[in-house]
Amino acid sequence: MNGPRARTTWTSPLRVRRVPRWDRQAPTWREAKPAVIAEALKRSAARPSGNWYVVGASRELEARDRPYGRTIAGTEVVLWRTGDGEMRAGPGECPHLGAPLREGRVACGTLLCRWHGLGLDGGPFAGWEPYPLHDDGVLVWVRLDRAGGETPLDRPVVPARPLPGAAVDAVYTAVGRCEPEDVVANRLDPWHGSWFHPYAFVGLRVAGTPEDGEEDAFAVDVSFKVAGRLVVPVRAEFTAPGPRTVVMHITDGEGTGSVVETHATPLTAPGAAEPRTAVVEAVVAASDRRGFALARAVAPVLRPLMRRTAGRLWRDDLAYAERRWSLRSTGRFPG
Repeated sequence: MNGPRARTTWTSPLRVRRVPRWDRQAPTWREAKPAVIAEALKRSAARPSGNWYVVGASRELEARDRPYGRTIAGTEVVLWRTGDGEMRAGPGECPHLGAPLREGRVACGTLLCRWHGLGLDGGPFAGWEPYPLHDDGVLVWVRLDRAGGETPLDRPVVPARPLPGAAVDAVYTAVGRCEPEDVVANRLDPWHGSWFHPYAFVGLRVAGTPEDGEEDAFAVDVSFKVAGRLVVPVRAEFTAPGPRTVVMHITDGEGTGSVVETHATPLTAPGAAEPRTAVVEAVVAASDRRGFALARAVAPVLRPLMRRTAGRLWRDDLAYAERRWSLRSTGRFPG
């Protein structure tokens, strides 16, 4: 005879919390010490990237009949997929007369130049040399050794993520008038959350900084606003594993194990008078709740909503990064 079945207790991630008026929040400027942010930024800049740059979302580069072009650190890059789905990358200028290869076509895995029909299969040809490429399933990376100037690494430093079959991912991209360090500095200032994004965060408290322990991380307790007084509280940890990347891991609360990766890819060459940087943010959400299987099933519907949420935050945060660059470039930055 079978024993009684164990009952599964369902608990809602939602909590009811008093939401103070914006001007009644506790100020955070005393805790947001410029020196702490600057030192964390300096340490991230010293970590190796191996000359790898994030190009964009893997899902956006799935077309097999046309190439994808982007200028990274002042270098024209063209990417395309072969007939078996493998990606290729290399200089964006045709080795014949310099035509823009991004305007070409792909036929049976061969990239055909629009000007004279020169074909490239991804191998070296007439001085055209391919670039190392890595597709991690969420993002596509390209290695530009001349632009990066570091000791090359065989693979990019990809942050730890939830298993692909147990997560939903979405990638948002925006471009701002700033340098990568301004984007990274924004992410290494968690104290601005509730003040600068009151529509998204409530009661943000920085529970730990790199000064407090051996790990070079910022620990944050924060509640994500859902509607009215309904919030979802979590603990998040921010780390900077490389000079152009900041990662937020949810370490406690709803969605533990979820990751938000912010990658800052320079579009212009170093020292450009009008720098432009692409923010490529990958949200990889996971949950141990049984209902999350439904979320994975409707991932195509969820992804636009995830990108919209990221976009609203980055409208503010790019303004922060652009303001920081404007002040730095004119010698007025107080930090």
